[in-house]
Amino acid sequence: MNDTQNIPDPKLLFASDNEKTFSSDESLPSLPVPDLQHTLQRYLDSVKPHVTDEEYRQTEFIVQQFASGVGKELHKKLVEKASKERNWLEKWWEEKGYLELGIPMVPYMNLIGPGPYVNHFWTPQRGTQLERAGFVLHYVTQFWKLIRSEKLKVEVDNKGRKMCMNQMKRAFSTCRVPGVFRDQLLSHFKTESEGQTPVHAVVLYKGRMFSVDMVDDQEEPLRPPEIQHQLTQIKEQCDREPPGIGLGALTGETRKKWAEMRSRLSALHPENFHNLKKIETSLFTVSLDETEPQNNSETFFYTGAGINAKDRWFDKSVNHIFYRNGICGCNCDHAPYDGMVMISSTFYIDLNVQRSKGKWQGSMEIRNLPKPTELKFHVDSVILEAIVAAEKFFLSNASLLSCNTFKYTKYGKKALRKHKLHPDTHIQLVLQYAYYKTHGKPAPVYETATTRKFYHGRTETLRSCTVEAVEVFKTLCDP
Repeated sequence: MNDTQNIPDPKLLFASDNEKTFSSDESLPSLPVPDLQHTLQRYLDSVKPHVTDEEYRQTEFIVQQFASGVGKELHKKLVEKASKERNWLEKWWEEKGYLELGIPMVPYMNLIGPGPYVNHFWTPQRGTQLERAGFVLHYVTQFWKLIRSEKLKVEVDNKGRKMCMNQMKRAFSTCRVPGVFRDQLLSHFKTESEGQTPVHAVVLYKGRMFSVDMVDDQEEPLRPPEIQHQLTQIKEQCDREPPGIGLGALTGETRKKWAEMRSRLSALHPENFHNLKKIETSLFTVSLDETEPQNNSETFFYTGAGINAKDRWFDKSVNHIFYRNGICGCNCDHAPYDGMVMISSTFYIDLNVQRSKGKWQGSMEIRNLPKPTELKFHVDSVILEAIVAAEKFFLSNASLLSCNTFKYTKYGKKALRKHKLHPDTHIQLVLQYAYYKTHGKPAPVYETATTRKFYHGRTETLRSCTVEAVEVFKTLCDP
């Protein structure tokens, strides 16, 4: 039997002709304001595992004062705000949680992850970098087309309730622009019904940048061999010519410093402004990297920080990274969307990799395509010195990141479900127990909860360390 028959068809899982991707968003309920007393009780519940009885009594007193005093007034203002907005938290979350922090994007803010393809058909192998990049980027662009044509299925939760799909609009052609006090988040993506949209990607290699169209004249994604051909042209040109200035390193600076340099860069020459717009409007950026991670721990490190800031653009909603030995990774700005967006697109790609056993099964024809266009910047000594300083700053921050992954194979979610245990609950308890056993006290825990059943909902904080969990840990440590 062909083992690919057991791999789900991504078209059946992800595509739909019956309902448009964003058709349900407007009908979703507005984000509600939680009852004040309920919120305060949840707060006390989350505090209790971490404090003494006396500290808890003091906290209770403070909470009661807040509830009958300023808390009541603040809650009234919040309810008033919510009466005028579909999602009262949306702007605060985006600005306070991301755009106003001012800290470097990497390694502190961006989403990262290795491509799961290494777990089956794409083990480390030199000579596969561009072929695999062509394959991945083809299906990334197919996923983009599903969103653009509004044929991506509306996602539902475990109770079948429709979830907000708005974040998908910011998965492509979206970029953060640095500001001295607050960044801007600009999205240039449009659905087919909304009009024309960018169709190019920007490729970074050896400190240089190139713009490459990802679709043909009919807006169909280029085939993997065609994308590979375009990437080969870029690689061969850069390999025989001097390296570029590595402007991307500046995106790893503090936001204020990068904002200042970006303003200077734009003022130096009109072509600089045009090139910056070309990067910011691109579907995504593509980094061809000379590093060769040998395992998931190394892939996490090089993808999350690494040693090469010159060939990254950390402001982009998606930066696809392809290493010399064919390993893949993604580094993504967290401001436009949450992790499930990238998980969905990666799962779509992975299913296609598995069904084809890692090899393109379609036409190998390479049509006459426009050549990649280099984005050349006009710089001065101030910019060049800032790039050198940014590299040093990046490497200093990167040295703070340590990544270690461990694959446990003795049992998984199927075994847990046989015992009517939820995998998430199990993992939470395991992690918290390990912390308790190591440090002799419970850990302050943040777990992500989704609010996507509401209009423009994203995530919320779940405090999963409970008094009951701590009792379990104590028993395990002293049975």
